[in-house]
Amino acid sequence: MSSTEPPGTRSAPAVTPERGFRLCPGEEMQTLALPGLNLAVRSRPPARAGLPPALYVHGLGGSSVNWSALMAELQDRVHGEAVDLPGFGHSSPPDDGDYSITGHARAVVRYLEASGRGPVHLLGNSLGGAVTTRVAAVRPDLVRTLTLVSPALPELPPQRSAVPTALLAVPGVTALFARMTRAWTAERRTREVLALCYGDPALVDPHGFTAAVEEYERRLGLPYFWDVMHRSARGVVDAYTLGGQHSLWRQAERVLAPTLLVYGGRDKLVSSRMARRASGAFRDSRLLTLPEAGHVAMMEYPVAVARAFRELLDEETTDAGSTDAGRS
Repeated sequence: MSSTEPPGTRSAPAVTPERGFRLCPGEEMQTLALPGLNLAVRSRPPARAGLPPALYVHGLGGSSVNWSALMAELQDRVHGEAVDLPGFGHSSPPDDGDYSITGHARAVVRYLEASGRGPVHLLGNSLGGAVTTRVAAVRPDLVRTLTLVSPALPELPPQRSAVPTALLAVPGVTALFARMTRAWTAERRTREVLALCYGDPALVDPHGFTAAVEEYERRLGLPYFWDVMHRSARGVVDAYTLGGQHSLWRQAERVLAPTLLVYGGRDKLVSSRMARRASGAFRDSRLLTLPEAGHVAMMEYPVAVARAFRELLDEETTDAGSTDAGRS
């Protein structure tokens, strides 16, 4: 199924700091300690008991707060949690220093196993899209549906606007960039990120922008900030070059879960031209294209993305009911 929809009505909750975390009203934050791994997890209590679990996974340089708007939109359908990948947000670096796609996927699997929440509705953006694709391929028992927003699946050659981000994977480049931009304020850095990730940065309201600047400033003060960016970017680039059964495109073909693909027409990091290939790779896929969206459609147009996700849930519920009826 393929559809093109106009941008939805923007509905992002206000962001307020609480106990050192950037939390939206109604959200909670906790840290789960696993051997060699500490993961911060943002959650939003469901509107009612008994709703199925969902787990959201952010992209490179992002954090769980990237999913706050969509979690708020979907609290009547799923019990949502968003994880900070190792080294990002409020999660500390992993003891093994593994920031590859496989390493991040292993962290997600370990969290799902430890929490006992699987199978979940799994959602990923950018780097998180590659991570959740791998999780869905190797652990289908943990995934009920898969939703990918601008997933970082191999695109060769990449579009020119994505090259500077890919260069972060080159040894020494992140250190050089850090020195070259030492005089940049957190506000300037935030504007640069928004210009890269949003189709229209004007969609970010003043309060949200201020909160984003404060969060960027906090993360710049972390001693491992640039190392995590470099190693995670390296993990994405390495995943682009893998062939055989470990290829992300090959693993996409192995995904059994019903899959929703979301692409933005103004995405500067993942070209919307990849939507057709992705639709063909995932065996049970449906596509939503948002012409005005950039790389983070769930932040820019949460209402439109939520609507498509609800349709996915309705289809999945109907299919499950038909299967159960057939067995009886």
